[in-house]
Amino acid sequence: MRTIASCVEEILVAQPFLEEALSRSIINYSALAEELQRPIGAMLRKEVKSGAIMMALRRYNPPKDLGSSLKLKRVLQNLGDITVRSNLTDFTYKNSNTLIDSHSKILEEIRDKSNIFYGFTRGIHESNLIISSSEKTIVTESFKEENLIGVQANLSAIGILLPKENSKITGLYYQIFKRLAWEGIALYEVISTTNEFTILVEDYLVDKAFSVIKRLKS
Repeated sequence: MRTIASCVEEILVAQPFLEEALSRSIINYSALAEELQRPIGAMLRKEVKSGAIMMALRRYNPPKDLGSSLKLKRVLQNLGDITVRSNLTDFTYKNSNTLIDSHSKILEEIRDKSNIFYGFTRGIHESNLIISSSEKTIVTESFKEENLIGVQANLSAIGILLPKENSKITGLYYQIFKRLAWEGIALYEVISTTNEFTILVEDYLVDKAFSVIKRLKS
């Protein structure tokens, strides 16, 4: 059976920024309770008093603040080199039985080109190829028999070298995504290996995104 408390929890969990602001006591409980009156009333299908919602908000126990973890702070401070690569293009193709063959043609063409950026990710239904825009003609020719879903040029990649213990730290990626979201930076693509994390953004956002990532270390 749904209660006011369970509705409050459901709303806060779905809005982590709101939950975090509440845990840091920077939100007016009374104003928030009035704001939540209508959605909680709709969820319970009855009229709800703001006082009852405010009581539920005050009793709500958010999860431990991930930002206060000493281990997490240490990992953020020990982030490795940050590299930026610009002039990239992202190609998205529908998966097929011949896609790997087309991909092998690209690998053959670029195997001696150590100075270019290259990344390939295969999903269940589609695959992404991110590569330096200088190789666009080669990609188009190699994948000419494949179903091109979309292509986006004018992208930049920001790569971050992560400490080896990163996979054991709760909230590391959350902190990165949260800071970027707070600054209104939309991510076009995310690439992750065991100890390296790369985000792709449109060129006009790269300076802003780089500044955000750099501040993570301070």
